[in-house]
Amino acid sequence: MKLRIVTRGGVALAMALLAGCGGGEPRLMSFSGSGSGPDEFAILPGKPLELPPPAAPLPVPVPGGANLADPTPQADAVAALGGSRAALAGGAITDQALIAHAGRNGIDGNIRGELASRDLDYRRRNDGRLLERLFGVNVYLRAYEPQSLDQYGELERLRASGIRTPAAPPPSAAR
Repeated sequence: MKLRIVTRGGVALAMALLAGCGGGEPRLMSFSGSGSGPDEFAILPGKPLELPPPAAPLPVPVPGGANLADPTPQADAVAALGGSRAALAGGAITDQALIAHAGRNGIDGNIRGELASRDLDYRRRNDGRLLERLFGVNVYLRAYEPQSLDQYGELERLRASGIRTPAAPPPSAAR
């Protein structure tokens, strides 16, 4: 009787260990929520409302057309990179100066596939230990810690170099 219980316990332990070694794509983030809630990344805040100058003509309203307060993330990104907002035609980036500057060191046509395979390899190597995988422990922060930036160390380095950091907290508030 005792041997049968020990054998069953051993089989259950072996099955639990094998379940932790399951193949498939590694999941460093272990979320258990399966709800179909809203996608918080799909929400774009609107631009602040502004009064146009009195002499400025307002655009003619078009049903389904753009509003002056509508977010324009692509145009904002082009402007932040030094391109021209006016160079965007129909949502496509056509500012050749921006494209030339971005590709100045060459362009790899298979960059997405290359990065995806490297990321998968990195996640497989840093997928956590057996018990972490078995119990769904989140190992994301530990896995990517070598690639993270010490924000306060970088802030001190910039300030020591004489670079102004107006958006950062004052030196007394840091750390």
